[in-house]
Amino acid sequence: MDKKVFGIVLAGGEGKRLMPLTADRAKPAVPFGGSYRLIDFALSNLINSALRQIVVLTQYKSHSLDRHVSQVWRMSNMLGAYVASVPAQQRRGKHWFQGSADAIFQSLNLITDEKPDIVVVVGADHVYRMDFQAMIDAHIASGARATVAGIRQPIELADQFGIIEADAAEKSRIKAFHEKPQNPTPLPGSPDEVLASMGNYVFDADALVEAVSTDSEIEESKHDMGGDIIPWFVERGEAHFYDLNDNEVPGATDRDRFYWRDVGTLDSYFEANMDLISPLPIFNLYNRDWPIFQQQVNMPPAKFTRDVNGRQSSVIDSIVDAGAVIAGASIVHSVISGWVRVESGASVQDSILFDHVRVEEGAVIRRAIVDKDVRIGRDVRIGVNPDEDRERGLYVSESGIVVVPKGRELEA
Repeated sequence: MDKKVFGIVLAGGEGKRLMPLTADRAKPAVPFGGSYRLIDFALSNLINSALRQIVVLTQYKSHSLDRHVSQVWRMSNMLGAYVASVPAQQRRGKHWFQGSADAIFQSLNLITDEKPDIVVVVGADHVYRMDFQAMIDAHIASGARATVAGIRQPIELADQFGIIEADAAEKSRIKAFHEKPQNPTPLPGSPDEVLASMGNYVFDADALVEAVSTDSEIEESKHDMGGDIIPWFVERGEAHFYDLNDNEVPGATDRDRFYWRDVGTLDSYFEANMDLISPLPIFNLYNRDWPIFQQQVNMPPAKFTRDVNGRQSSVIDSIVDAGAVIAGASIVHSVISGWVRVESGASVQDSILFDHVRVEEGAVIRRAIVDKDVRIGRDVRIGVNPDEDRERGLYVSESGIVVVPKGRELEA
């Protein structure tokens, strides 16, 4: 008999490290790649993997995220399919979610109502492709009660991830789980690599209910899936891992097959967007066999025109979304979202422009993230002089990425 599978997307994180992009929206609702939201990658992977009952657990500043889920992820209910946004409801006391495990504990009514055999739990802020059906099959075959998805990383990067220590005596069993170790144990047979947790899990439903219920009674617990729940299963010998190297996604190429990005910081978010726009992108948005779904809106096509003096527009190695108008301007290695207008003589390079940004004549933008509804006035220079950017009240990251917050108007 086929197992009934239920999907839970953890989308309640505050996203402090992505400020100011998360000043007015939840982290999973942050725009990405011109026409997507970060949550679209997790949901697309689940839908492409044939999951049809999925809930999105939300908490912080969730209005735009809730609206996005309700408008974009509408499923036919004829066969009981749905993607539902579920806000924190204080079902277990007068407190909000205290961690990812507590979010599931406070939402156990969803599992009780749906009565699944298997629960897939994923984060909402990673960029990747993955066939979860293959992971579910491996989980069932192994007899594990919890399975953690892992991706191979160079051993020198181990201190940036939760690291899975494999049991050399038993294939796929987790011997130990280490949070950002300084002296990691390499993968058996691969001395230069470690297996990093991707933050994706498959559980037997009854085991997950038992684990989060037990964890809820431990006062010193941080109620975290990776930090508390997975070690609980490891101690009981019930946790296995699933190596992403074993995952075959239809339409994937050798170049992007094992791509996975945690976009938890401004610099990693910026770099992930830049990964999309090379001639041979590290992550390919154009895989029609495993599409990343997005909001379909009524917008005119992008337009590239001369300005009134006949100056031609130039667009090189860039993504330009529908509704954008480039009029006698230069766009290089950038992501331009919907309804953006870039005017005569303006220059945008190595930058990300969100919806409804207006860049006026002669303005220069370099290595910047410009949030929605921003107007960059005539001859304004952004990303050229960090001191000038800070004087304007703009955020400048350690690597020099400038962020213009939502709704600002900048004048020279």
